[in-house]
Amino acid sequence: MEKIIKHPSEASIKTQKSMINRLNRVEGQIRGIKNMIEKEIYCDDIINQLEASRSALHSIQILLLESHIKNCVADQIEKGDKTVIDELLKTIRKITK
Repeated sequence: MEKIIKHPSEASIKTQKSMINRLNRVEGQIRGIKNMIEKEIYCDDIINQLEASRSALHSIQILLLESHIKNCVADQIEKGDKTVIDELLKTIRKITK
């Protein structure tokens, strides 16, 4: 279910910029990994870079989850929408597998 925030807060704008910056770095890391594979760099070095990218994506995921809980979920609960709790629990189950 896609929900659109019509009036983002200053905090959510700051979070969004942080996530975009982090994603740009991950994108660069992925391009670097591709180049490493093309140049047949030592496998262990590639594996280490893959893990660094995975870890960076996980950090972005946690940042987004925190923002989602503080803003979207809290707002929906205040409006009486309790279905958001089940949605949140489903998302947490997915990311903790």
